[in-house]
Amino acid sequence: QVQLVESGGGLVQAGGSLRLSCAASGRSFSTSGMGWFRQAPGKAREFVAAIGWSGCATNYADSVKGRFTISRDNAKNTVYLQMNSLKPEDTAVYYCAADSVGTARMRISDYNAWGQGTQVTVSS
Repeated sequence: QVQLVESGGGLVQAGGSLRLSCAASGRSFSTSGMGWFRQAPGKAREFVAAIGWSGCATNYADSVKGRFTISRDNAKNTVYLQMNSLKPEDTAVYYCAADSVGTARMRISDYNAWGQGTQVTVSS
C-alpha cells in the first residue's frame, strides 16, 4: 500500500498562488496514476486534477482549467499541484490520491490510497 503526505497548503489572498506537494512511499509510485481532490465545508469531495504514470496524460476539472497545473517527479516520488489565480471558491481541504491503474482518472472510486489532506484558504 502507498502512503501519501500532502504539504504546501496555507492562507493566500485572491489572485495569489500556492504549490501543493504530495510525497509518496510504499508501493511503486512510478506506475500509479495520481489525483488531487478537494472538499469544501459542507460539500462533497470533488475532482481537481489527475496525471498518468508517465506524466503525459492529464485531466482537469473545468473550474480549474488554465489556472492549476498537475505534474510529477517520479525520481522524487512526488506529485505537485501548482495553483495560480486563486479564488475564494478554491478554499477547501486538498487531498492527494493514488490508483493502481496508472492513468489520469477522475472518479473518487478509482483511487485506493489517500493522504490526510492540506488546508487551502483563499481570502477575498
